[in-house]
Amino acid sequence: MTGPAAAGAPRPRRPGPLRWLWYAAGGRLPDRYRSWVLHDTTCRTWHLRHLVRTAAILTVLSGPIVLVVPGPLWLRLTALLLGWLVSLQYSLFVMEESVEHRVLKAGYPAGTARATRERATAEVRAEAARRYAERYRFL
Repeated sequence: MTGPAAAGAPRPRRPGPLRWLWYAAGGRLPDRYRSWVLHDTTCRTWHLRHLVRTAAILTVLSGPIVLVVPGPLWLRLTALLLGWLVSLQYSLFVMEESVEHRVLKAGYPAGTARATRERATAEVRAEAARRYAERYRFL
């Protein structure tokens, strides 16, 4: 675990479902959730959390669209699936920037999430680099 909870501090207070949905849609949370935002964007599963936020918003938006758009159900569902795939791909492309923007909105300086994640994985990356250099020595 990385972020504020890694140092032995208690786990930060998590927002309720409606506030989380607001946060997933890009909204700013109150200051009392500041440490949770940092935890959410720096923990070991931050990639997965980003995709879940994206999927939650897509689900909320796609339900009414499928009901309102005319045409055969198979066509509407296929269009919805393709829209989801494009949206998830775009979400992956902008993942780092999106996460940094969330942390910035929570009141942290720019680059805090990336720096926190890098500090948490520094030892693992150093060990991997050592093993690589040991295995592939250049003469």
